[in-house]
Amino acid sequence: MTIIRIEKYGAWTLTLGSDREAQIQMLQARIYYDLQKLFNNLNCIVYFNRFDEYFSITNGLSLNDHIFIHNKLKSKYDKLQISMTIGIGKTPLKANNNAHNARTNKSYLDKKYLIFGIRSSLKEKNKDFLDKQKKIIIKDNKISIIHVDVDSSKKINLEKTPFEMTCNIMEIYVNLIRQFLKYDGLTFYLGGDNFMVISKIMKKENVKDIIDSVSKKLNVNLNCGIGIGLNSRKAVECATNALDKIRRLRDKGNDEYIYEVTWLQL
Repeated sequence: MTIIRIEKYGAWTLTLGSDREAQIQMLQARIYYDLQKLFNNLNCIVYFNRFDEYFSITNGLSLNDHIFIHNKLKSKYDKLQISMTIGIGKTPLKANNNAHNARTNKSYLDKKYLIFGIRSSLKEKNKDFLDKQKKIIIKDNKISIIHVDVDSSKKINLEKTPFEMTCNIMEIYVNLIRQFLKYDGLTFYLGGDNFMVISKIMKKENVKDIIDSVSKKLNVNLNCGIGIGLNSRKAVECATNALDKIRRLRDKGNDEYIYEVTWLQL
């Protein structure tokens, strides 16, 4: 996992003057677009955390790959200072925690490019991470991504005002965050009625328990596609493919709302 942050962002925005908010929003949208494109080209996915901070699931990327992306961003946004913190862990939450510790302890993998990471957290079999020319490869490190959406959201939209719908979506988001965090999963909001969870490989019944619990609590029906892949781009594709499969099954009268697809099935 890599956490990308715009450094000293607040101080920099003050230099734009008081009539700056529209400029800031446009800039954030452009940066997100460029990050998503650059990481996606390397089979990764990027999620908003805050608008000046982003999470990318970067299994398989080398330190040189990170430096390449950093330089591409720097060439477009030369007035901004961008850092990256690489966290490695057996679960997404542990990777997040290790990244936080690396940054807090100022543990640099490359000080020139403001790339942080904890070398000592790597096991002997992953020593190739220290070689800039090689990939970060962790054996048996499959990625699980869960794509959740609201069933019949178009019908709900007709019954509620847009802002009421937003309130409901945020309630779902908060509850998914709390429930999946119990399993060390990290949940991100994608917009519309879509959420994605970065998780360890979970038992399908545990995922079902969470979906059923949130659905019952908030009186809403949720669909859940589980994707398993060797990189985050493929895992996302599998998860979305699983959601599409649920819709096709619904058309045939099957009420399945949780479905799993692995990269081997595509």
